[in-house]
Amino acid sequence: MKKIIISLVFICIVFSSLSCKRNSEKNVFKADIIIYGGTSAAIIAAVQSKKLEERVIVVSPDKHLGGLSSEGLGFTDTGNKLVIGGLAREFYHRIFMHYQKNESWKWQKKEEFGYKGQGNSALGNKDSTMWLFEPHVAEEVFENFIKENEILVVRNEWLDRENGVKMQAGKIVSIRTMSGKTFAGEMFIDATYEGDLMAATGVSYHVGREASNVYNEEWNGVQTNAFHHDHYFKSQIDPYKVPGDPLSGLLPRISSESPGINGEGDKKIQAYCFRMCLTNNPENCVPFPKPDGYDPYQYELLIRVFDSGWRELFNKFDPIPNKKTDTNNHGPFSLDNVGLNYDYPEASYERRREIIKEHETYQKGLMYFMATDPRIPPDLQKELNTWGLANDEFTDNNNWPHQIYVREARRMISDYIVTENEILGRKPVPDPIGMGSYTLDSHNTQRYVKPDGYVQNEGDVGIKTPKPYSISYRALVPKQAECQNLLVPVCVSSSHIAFGSIRMEPVFMILGESAATAAVIAIKDNVNVQQVNYKKLKKLLLSQKQRLTLNE
Repeated sequence: MKKIIISLVFICIVFSSLSCKRNSEKNVFKADIIIYGGTSAAIIAAVQSKKLEERVIVVSPDKHLGGLSSEGLGFTDTGNKLVIGGLAREFYHRIFMHYQKNESWKWQKKEEFGYKGQGNSALGNKDSTMWLFEPHVAEEVFENFIKENEILVVRNEWLDRENGVKMQAGKIVSIRTMSGKTFAGEMFIDATYEGDLMAATGVSYHVGREASNVYNEEWNGVQTNAFHHDHYFKSQIDPYKVPGDPLSGLLPRISSESPGINGEGDKKIQAYCFRMCLTNNPENCVPFPKPDGYDPYQYELLIRVFDSGWRELFNKFDPIPNKKTDTNNHGPFSLDNVGLNYDYPEASYERRREIIKEHETYQKGLMYFMATDPRIPPDLQKELNTWGLANDEFTDNNNWPHQIYVREARRMISDYIVTENEILGRKPVPDPIGMGSYTLDSHNTQRYVKPDGYVQNEGDVGIKTPKPYSISYRALVPKQAECQNLLVPVCVSSSHIAFGSIRMEPVFMILGESAATAAVIAIKDNVNVQQVNYKKLKKLLLSQKQRLTLNE
């Protein structure tokens, strides 16, 4: 009996240490703040909520935490790193600390990575941060955040998007997942890439590109004259199955539709891909697999690109530690599956899985095609076959990332909308709660046939920002008439082209922390998120070492 009593006491102690409580009713969980999503923004928001002594639950559709930060995007996309503060900077400091340990360098020496032209500044700056890292290391950092702060994460829980949001008097009371679990709270944060909770709540949003005249922008809408990167066809490439014969039909993955008029809006979104972690270390290298459903004809256009003299295949094999890469799209026909994701943002879970699977088959097939097809330039094929998937990454998924790169999906429409004018410094930013600095960046949106009969890509834009810019708190909150206790740090209220700069993982972490801070103030002051006292929010954010403006 004594042992039983001791065990029960131990269970109670462990249970009480959690940042939430479970209702006596089966499958009902309660906390002060409910965060939906498993992204980097979600985890940072949860940590900040707990640091400010509020009970928090993370309801994650994902098994693996951290979003793209732990799913292959280890060559951090950012501009001026000095504007990254708070817990986001703590994340990159922990990355630095990991790589200070000799045992972290299994496949190469630390000095080899840092001092042989592979980003010799990567081993840290005066603030002891590191911006290049392996996927499993990032995931470990996020998991440690969760463990250290005793945060409850309920994984593989998918929002019932049709009937799972209970509203009362303009506020979310609870959300229910497809498994039947209910999560009730005072404040809710949608930290998904897709904005599913935001949409299910009835908050206004946009999918696609606005016309350039909607917000008086130059780089929104169709951009047939924009060639800012190297992701376009530099040579005249014939798009037809039989060269020169339009009646023979188009090769795969070329649209027969007009791209539209320059500057006009559409419902199309920039292309997705997987950020692959590759290695040329024979001890850790898995050959590119032949996927089920492999069809070499899908890549006929690429042969014509190679035949034109294109040789930039390895330009985005960006190095990360231990002889690995963060490999991204590069060139006119590459990892980006252009035009095959238009319905993803609004699609059902089943349809999304189909889209993701098609992208996986396409991308695996592309690598296998280049590694095996006899028409690939021999020198390139020989070098490519020294590469493969990293055997010690994504070990429960055949070394393939779990998360596709959702570069954009839904974007909230609030009373305040971030446009290129704020990002390019043309307009002041009210109530800043964080900063960004990356290029106005959009990947290709469509591949079409020009009037001259040759193929071209459209939508790839890259405009440098003149200096870091602030992001307003107002972009994180819905219209008050639509929802009063929801914050949206990922699918923020912005135009398509503005989101192209905001959509960087460090910025999502920054916005996640600021959203959580605002949620805590709203709870303690018993006000709606739209009524949070900005002076109080600003003071707290600055104490957390967030950078709000260049002068603060």
